[in-house]
Amino acid sequence: MWRSTGMGWREEGARWTWWHPSYGRRASPLPLGAELRLALDAAAVRRCAGVWRADRAVPCPRGAELPPAARRDQCEECGALDRRSSVAADTVPDDPRPYRVYLAYFGPGLLKVGITAAARGRLRLLEQAAVCFAFLGEGPLMAARRTESVLGAALGVPDRVADPAKRAARHRLPGPADRAAEVARLHARVTALRDRLPEALTLAEPRCVDHAGLFGLAADPPPPPPAAEVTALLPGHALAGTVRAVAGHDVYLDTPGGPLLFDARLAAGWPLRRPAADQDPAASAPAPTAPLRSPPPLPEALF
Repeated sequence: MWRSTGMGWREEGARWTWWHPSYGRRASPLPLGAELRLALDAAAVRRCAGVWRADRAVPCPRGAELPPAARRDQCEECGALDRRSSVAADTVPDDPRPYRVYLAYFGPGLLKVGITAAARGRLRLLEQAAVCFAFLGEGPLMAARRTESVLGAALGVPDRVADPAKRAARHRLPGPADRAAEVARLHARVTALRDRLPEALTLAEPRCVDHAGLFGLAADPPPPPPAAEVTALLPGHALAGTVRAVAGHDVYLDTPGGPLLFDARLAAGWPLRRPAADQDPAASAPAPTAPLRSPPPLPEALF
């Protein structure tokens, strides 16, 4: 049985990912303007995705069932096992790979610092839904971690931005020149601290990469803010709509009921199927939705 492992990114765009115990991994693109049609049989069960090691799946030993509203693809035990070899959790400080420090922009005054393996390029930024970004420098893992810490202590640059803030900012974006200018100002403030940064970090020239077009946020007119979001996928239910934008794990759909936000993490672990072309999506119960929470106020600019 093929199960969804959620949504991932490649340079060319977003894609659905799937896994089968006999056939391994597959992926299918999720282009803007496509019709998204997902359905679950009445007897469908959502299962833990297990753990991936060296691009090989280690199935969950308990075949744990996941709650429909969970925004994760692992049970607690598999999640804990995954964190034991996680760079993000600082459990592998001797990782020999080179790392890059980046400055990510999500909206006016909404920037963060982070690190990613140099070999991954910009994929981490696409996964985090960064509207634009610039690499600050490259070096060993601990030098990258130290730089991240210095930026937080000296300049107050956070290393996390909550999803509600990202979502609210996407519909209030200034033009690309203003976005790039805000990233450049932060980049300049950081490089002015060169004597406080690790010597092992090689600084990069400021070059802002913008993802608004790839995400579908640069359309004219831009996608309207959704009034509701999908809260879960349920057996016997279906989801259908036209993909208007995709940012990180968020999919924005045009539906007969209005713009809808779908967090693709809700799909991971389900044996999803696509209804037949001649099958009316209304024949299945629609996925449950709820009004979006009021967006938080925009933060003041860092500088």
